[in-house]
Amino acid sequence: MNSIHDTTKPAVKPSGDHPRPARLLDQVRERIRYKHYSIRTEQAYVYWVRLFVRHQGLRHPCEMGAAEVENFLRWLVSERAVAPSTHTQALSALLFLYREVLGMNLPWMTEIGRPKQRERVPAVLSRGEVARLLAAMDGVEGDLARLLYGTGMRLMEALRLRVKDVGFERNEITVREGKGGKDRRVMLPAMLAPALAAQLEYARGVWRQDRAAEIPGVSMPDALARKYPRASESWPWFWVWPSDRLSRDPQSGIERRHHLYEQRLQRAVRRAVRDSHIDKPVSVHTLRHSFATHLLEGGYDIRTVQELLGHADVSTTMIYTHVLNRGGQGVVSPLDRL
Repeated sequence: MNSIHDTTKPAVKPSGDHPRPARLLDQVRERIRYKHYSIRTEQAYVYWVRLFVRHQGLRHPCEMGAAEVENFLRWLVSERAVAPSTHTQALSALLFLYREVLGMNLPWMTEIGRPKQRERVPAVLSRGEVARLLAAMDGVEGDLARLLYGTGMRLMEALRLRVKDVGFERNEITVREGKGGKDRRVMLPAMLAPALAAQLEYARGVWRQDRAAEIPGVSMPDALARKYPRASESWPWFWVWPSDRLSRDPQSGIERRHHLYEQRLQRAVRRAVRDSHIDKPVSVHTLRHSFATHLLEGGYDIRTVQELLGHADVSTTMIYTHVLNRGGQGVVSPLDRL
């Protein structure tokens, strides 16, 4: 049986000087990179396209339509019990496949309904719980956790920090290519400045070792590697949180120094939650939720919090007003007035 990687359109055996048709998943990757989507989006879309084709018996998507797409989406819900957000992501991947890769924009594409998203109040830690959690963490993981709570950055935004984006004189950090491809500035917590300076000294030592060993420079966004060929080997572009080992770049195939992997902090947070006896569903992202809620509790206006979080719409930030003591918890029950 042919592999999904061999699913092409048309299924014609190349001959003579004719180039071999691009494989379907390679076409998906190429189009995603052309659109400048993130590597995470690329991985997710490729996963859903592969699963869709395999679920339909390795038939080419051009041979399928609304019935097969809806059948696949129903299977995800009934057999895999996926959440509405996962359902939506799978549908987005298939619509991208048909519209952007195969160039098909058929009427049925607008008729497939998206599942209604559930409105969830985010889990938020109290200040005391945050203090206990951070006290249970040390080393690089502890510094990273403090950075996330102290700035409201997303995990990958922190891990992708470059040396040039940390400004000690202005006490600010520049977040590059955040969600939606937007840059923004956040504060550099004064309490964290010494630890961050020490981390940069460690990173400089790793950078010097890499240069002495002539290891290829770090990955660069977009076409900057061609525009500034030596920038990837320069100190300003080096990672603030470099990995302790080399890895192969999934796009270029070059073995180079990557930043720390997110699983390292995720595991550390789970251990700290257990050790600090916090009985809440806590993840790394909970630190961002707590940052926003505590700022609002401190009297900062919601527009300021929106800007620090990098939300495009203030309605996204409004969810944090639901967990303040201004709603149900701030109202005195009539039973207590009897």
